[in-house]
Amino acid sequence: MKKTNEHVGKMETELKEWGAKLDELVAKAEGVGAEAKSDYYKGIEEMKTKYRVAQSKLDELKTASGENWGVLKGGVEHAWSELEGAFKKIKL
Repeated sequence: MKKTNEHVGKMETELKEWGAKLDELVAKAEGVGAEAKSDYYKGIEEMKTKYRVAQSKLDELKTASGENWGVLKGGVEHAWSELEGAFKKIKL
């Protein structure tokens, strides 16, 4: 159980870091030209959606036990991968 809690703790830390990066991207998007701003905000909205999904999956994982933990872990890892990909895709 200790290993599970450590894993969840690391994921929470990483999610908080991504949240801070997302806030930075929103601030940077304010400084770009009007044409580029639309594209950036589209990417940022996609990241926000993926962030919320990852947060939801992590919340589910934190309350899971036993067999459910293993099943939910796969969903969390997929959400993490999607969010990470969205961050790599956007460039400001």
